[in-house]
Amino acid sequence: MESHVKLLGILHVVLGCLGVLGAVIVLVIFGGLASIAGMTDQSPDAAVAVPILGGLGGIIFIIVLVVSLPGLIGGIGLLRLAPWSRVFMIVISALELIHIPLGTALGIYGLWVLTKPETQGLFARPAYQPAPR
Repeated sequence: MESHVKLLGILHVVLGCLGVLGAVIVLVIFGGLASIAGMTDQSPDAAVAVPILGGLGGIIFIIVLVVSLPGLIGGIGLLRLAPWSRVFMIVISALELIHIPLGTALGIYGLWVLTKPETQGLFARPAYQPAPR
């Protein structure tokens, strides 16, 4: 079951990185459009369009980043077998079910992997014990 958890972590890291990359591309495109509109046209309409384009790009960037970062962080946690990542990624997998088709497949796979009894043992850590002196 450990290989399934690692694969799930890798898939979440890859999709999270793609989401962050997409967010940055949207920000650059909208920023470029805003700067081109501001430099090429000096009319009052262009002065109105520049902040709208820049603001819209910024809002889309933040939304995509907020959607992508939890999967990225949880995927890193799964790769490290962090105890918090199992419950966190069960929630993320349930939320991914509405993202048809790729998110649905990843959500089903995530729920299947993370709810198995064998998987619970992977994330169980013994209580902290100080090193003997």
